[in-house]
Amino acid sequence: MKLYAFPQAALEKAIARRMLTLASPHREWFAERWSQKPYKKSFLEHKAMPLVTLLAKGKTWDADTFASELAAWDARFYDAEAEVLRPMVEGDGLVQLMQKNMPPERAQALLDKLAQDRHA
Repeated sequence: MKLYAFPQAALEKAIARRMLTLASPHREWFAERWSQKPYKKSFLEHKAMPLVTLLAKGKTWDADTFASELAAWDARFYDAEAEVLRPMVEGDGLVQLMQKNMPPERAQALLDKLAQDRHA
């Protein structure tokens, strides 16, 4: 997937702000990993940025393109990661403008992806 040119620093800031509002034990789990540079880089590249790309471009793609890009996003989420990413789909903070005009069924497909593709 060709990633959307979203400023990574702004995304990191949004994730860090969201982390502060997480309930325990998700906050502790995520904060511990977020402080590790390899995890942070991997999370941003493989989970957060593809989500932002699907949000930004998903509203203008045709149904087949959206479905194939969503299927190609090969990521599995821990509960805490899904809790961090879910507000981005639901319209939280700086990403809010990207959700504007997002068809509800596509937003729901993203939420379903976060809910279903979980680590055991």
